[in-house]
Amino acid sequence: MATRSSDTPSRPVPAERPTGRTRASAKGEQTRARLIAAARTLLAGDGSIPFTTRNVAAAGGVTHGMCHYHFQDRTDLILAVVEDIRPEWITPLEEAVGSPGTFAERAERVIGLLTEPEGADLSRLHSALHWFALNDDRVRAGLAGEYRRWRACFVTLYQILADERGDGLDARNLGEAAAAAVDGLAAIQSLDEEVDAQAVVRAVVLGLASTGAGR
Repeated sequence: MATRSSDTPSRPVPAERPTGRTRASAKGEQTRARLIAAARTLLAGDGSIPFTTRNVAAAGGVTHGMCHYHFQDRTDLILAVVEDIRPEWITPLEEAVGSPGTFAERAERVIGLLTEPEGADLSRLHSALHWFALNDDRVRAGLAGEYRRWRACFVTLYQILADERGDGLDARNLGEAAAAAVDGLAAIQSLDEEVDAQAVVRAVVLGLASTGAGR
C-alpha cells in the first residue's frame, strides 16, 4: 500500500463547521431563554398585565406561535421559571452546606447566606409562584419539589452535627424545624424590615443545635 512521503506537505484539516442543526439549536435556546426572561418579568410585575402565553410572547419579542413551539401552555412557562430561579436561592444554600467544614463552619456560611437581603424581583416571583400553585396542581407539584430540595439542605446540615456528636440527634426534625422558622422569618421581614434577621437566624440554627430539640 502506498504511503505519503514525509517530504510531502500534508494538507491542513479544515475546521469543522457548525451544522445547520447546531445553529438552529442555538437559536432555539436563545428564543427559549428570552421567553423565560419575559415570563419572569411579567410574574414579578404589578399584575397589571395578565400572565398569558400571548403576553409573554409579546414581552419577549417572539411570535405567539413560537412561544407555543417551546412551551405548550402557561403552566410550562411557570415551571420553566421555577427551574430558572433555582441557582438564586437553592444552589447557594446547597453549596454552603455541602462545602467542607465542621458543623459550626457550615452553619456560619448558612447564616451569612440566609441573612442576605432577598432581591425585590425574586421576592415578588416567589409570591406569584405561590399564588399560581394554589390554582394549578402542576405548579404546586413543581414548587413543592423545589422546597423539598431547599429544606433538605437544613436536614443535611444537622446530619453533619449528628455525625459529629454521635448521640442520635434527630437531623430530620431539626432540619425541618429550622427550614420552617427561616421561611416564616422571610414572610415576617416582608412586612417588618426592622426584624434583626441575622440575630433570629443565628438563634434558630445554633439554638436548635445546642438544645438538640426534636430527639
